[in-house]
Amino acid sequence: MALQVPTSDGRVLEVLTAGPEDGFPLVFHHGTPGAAVPDREADAAAAQRGLRTIRYSRPGYGGSSPRPQGAETARVADDVDDVLAILDHLGHDDFVTMGWSGGGPRSLACAALAPERCRAATCGVGIAPYTEFQGDLLAGMAQENIEELGAALEGPEPLARYLEGWTSIFSVSAEEVAESLGGLAPPVDRAALTGERAENAAAVFRHAGEQGTVGWQHDDLALLRPWGFSVKDIGVPVAVWQGTEDTMVPFAHAEWLVANIPGVRAHLVEGEGHISLKAQMPRILDDLRDLAGLG
Repeated sequence: MALQVPTSDGRVLEVLTAGPEDGFPLVFHHGTPGAAVPDREADAAAAQRGLRTIRYSRPGYGGSSPRPQGAETARVADDVDDVLAILDHLGHDDFVTMGWSGGGPRSLACAALAPERCRAATCGVGIAPYTEFQGDLLAGMAQENIEELGAALEGPEPLARYLEGWTSIFSVSAEEVAESLGGLAPPVDRAALTGERAENAAAVFRHAGEQGTVGWQHDDLALLRPWGFSVKDIGVPVAVWQGTEDTMVPFAHAEWLVANIPGVRAHLVEGEGHISLKAQMPRILDDLRDLAGLG
């Protein structure tokens, strides 16, 4: 079901729900760029486990209003307020959360900043915090990500100019999606981008571009600024999932997160990539339920 949820600062958030009405809430944070679209495979796996999936488009993506202050002050922590507004609107209290890729830090933010409501969190193939990471954050990334995040480090205007050269991804078809990613999709991920998964990935990219690159700009800049919390202070149960063949978010990011999140449960999977790892969603959801004590 699609909803529009108002925020206290006058914005509107696009929200999708799926699964049993009485299911335990699972807030899913999409990647970068991304937006809320149905994912039949993942939503069905969640429903089978008694979870009600709540997806939302972050500000500037899909049908969600951009933040009024623009990209200049975007922070990962700000998205927690939006999550809590959505949960309050839907009448939910406790929840579990999962973020994939650029959504991973948002999942960690919920664990860090809403521990009284967030029962457990999963960070799937998520980037490490630039301002805390020891080493070169871009090392091991495909050239496309090195150029994109390099532009973001130069500031909002260079990033906006760079992303304008990537707007063709907002009209990509399922048959074109793997090729459009270039070096960001190694062989294991290209093999995974077929059939329904390719259709879903293309739909996510197309919906992400409904407002141009504004959401994408906000995402990149927020990821490279202080997040508004430290992962070292998280007290909620957290799992980190990562594949060794990932060229979007290198394996070293997961290793750093595992070394710095207290009590983390690590799933560092040999031979999987950024996209292919999603095939293990049933295991990932079982693990999240176990972390949350849902039986």
